[in-house]
Amino acid sequence: MEDKNWGYLWKVSKGNRMLYVGAIISMALTAVLSLLPPLVISITVDSIIGDEPFSGSPIVVSMIQRLGGKSVLAQNLWICGLALVILNIFIGLFNFTRGKWSAQAAEGIARNIRNNLYDHLQRLPYDEHVKAETGDLIQRCTSDVETVRRFLAMQLVEMGRAIVLLAASLYFMLSLSVKMTFVSIAVVPIIFLFSFIFFSKIKKAFKEADEAEGRLSTVLQENLTGIRVVRAFGRQAYEARKFDEKNTEYTNLWYRLNAIMALYWSSSDLLAMGQIGAVLVLGVYWAAQGEITLGTLMAFMSYEWMLLWPVRQLGRILSDMGRTQVSLGRIKEILEKPLEDMNEGGLTPPMDGDIEFKNVYFEYEKGKPVLKDVSFKVKGGQTVAILGATGSGKSSLVHLLQGLYDYNKGSITIGGVELRDIDKRYLRRQVGIVLQEPFLFSKTIKDNIALAKLDASDKDIYKAASIAAVHDVIKEFEQGYDTTVGERGVTLSGGQKQRVAMARTLILDSSILIFDDSLSAVDTETDNAIRQALSEHSKGVTTFIISHRITTISQADIILVMEDGRIVQSGTHEELLSQEGMYRRIWSIQNALEEELEKNLA
Repeated sequence: MEDKNWGYLWKVSKGNRMLYVGAIISMALTAVLSLLPPLVISITVDSIIGDEPFSGSPIVVSMIQRLGGKSVLAQNLWICGLALVILNIFIGLFNFTRGKWSAQAAEGIARNIRNNLYDHLQRLPYDEHVKAETGDLIQRCTSDVETVRRFLAMQLVEMGRAIVLLAASLYFMLSLSVKMTFVSIAVVPIIFLFSFIFFSKIKKAFKEADEAEGRLSTVLQENLTGIRVVRAFGRQAYEARKFDEKNTEYTNLWYRLNAIMALYWSSSDLLAMGQIGAVLVLGVYWAAQGEITLGTLMAFMSYEWMLLWPVRQLGRILSDMGRTQVSLGRIKEILEKPLEDMNEGGLTPPMDGDIEFKNVYFEYEKGKPVLKDVSFKVKGGQTVAILGATGSGKSSLVHLLQGLYDYNKGSITIGGVELRDIDKRYLRRQVGIVLQEPFLFSKTIKDNIALAKLDASDKDIYKAASIAAVHDVIKEFEQGYDTTVGERGVTLSGGQKQRVAMARTLILDSSILIFDDSLSAVDTETDNAIRQALSEHSKGVTTFIISHRITTISQADIILVMEDGRIVQSGTHEELLSQEGMYRRIWSIQNALEEELEKNLA
């Protein structure tokens, strides 16, 4: 699984790989050049100011000879100073290009990952979004991607720098003194081993902390989304306690992480400082004995700092690598979810034909059917009303028509064509649905209505709004159709929001219209006005209306009464009133309530 995660990272790095190549080359040059200043100082002290013969790397000795040798350099010490300045200029230059190119590559890769995630989320089956926690998805698309970006921008190249520094410094140190080299690298294997142990411990802790952050984000997102409900019911204290519980869990996991990291850094610091102390003590002793020169001691002290810092950093690099693997795994969990089969290239038949359900069974969870042996037939252009208690399967039935879910058994045909054989994109353009809980984006009213048909003209928008009985209401707003509705449409009333959502569906001129209890948010008068406008505008359109209001469904051509996933009654309003059953009971109750209300008003 981990190899696949890194394989995915390689895949999304396409278009940014050359930037990384440049960053790696710059890193290598920076690492090698940073080892030369201590060597210049050592040679200057020992062989130019002092009397020691030139020794060390043949390349360095050859370069000194070309500059005129000891006599010329001794009379022109500024050359040594200039060499140090030039070296540090190049070190700074290559360090800059390393940082710039690695940051650009990391940003490009992070952008690719975010695009992949967003595109994948858009094409997941509807059921996945129903089950998913929004806060956790947001955390994976933001915090986890940022973890990957940060590792690619800083730690990945730093890992290469540590390896190059270790190899190059060993070469230069061995050329100066073999025994001092062995003293200088004595604890390096121990720190390496300690780093790998630390890596194995930190990885699991990072995964737990990341998952806790996802749960915290979910609580925060739900609370902010439902803030009006929270305040309306005075649940602030309860929600605060719930947030504090998740926040405490997240904080405690990070305390644990910090404790593990503190143990690593303090232990590695102890080893590193002990190593530097050993080099200093033995170096001074051997220099006093004449076994090494003062310049060599100075060079080794510089190299020791250069060597131990990246080795110590290995722990941080490995911990970030562990966290990055966890984040990549969480990202891949989303990307590996199978996409919805849109049946592209499927049939695109006329959708104004008869609709027939034959012995349809459907279940969300295995062994718990929501629809049981549902059968009925609707002629093209008819209006079908569906009545039933909550949980009786009304919404599930109409969702099958849009292909949001697939039925387990039975057959659904439109104009004689099996629903499964129809191209889903085409199907959803032809089957318009107004949901019970409408969602509006934080855009203008015009943009929200035109969302379903981006090339819609103002005339189309006004017509759809008029049918939904919201045109006159919108015109009364100060900015009319250019009024921004606010996030989730909070600046509109429930009925206004519902009617704007209706207009958004009506603008498509779909062959089949579904109103999933969406007329319940409007008053009886507006309900009647909408249905009259629909009957005039949508002649020939097959319409499904789910409602608990008898007055809304009484004019339907067919009324289906559902109970426990089955159709227990069907017929016209008059036919159902003549039968014993749920429909007549509901009609009697609602009729009695209306009479009582009229009496009280009188």
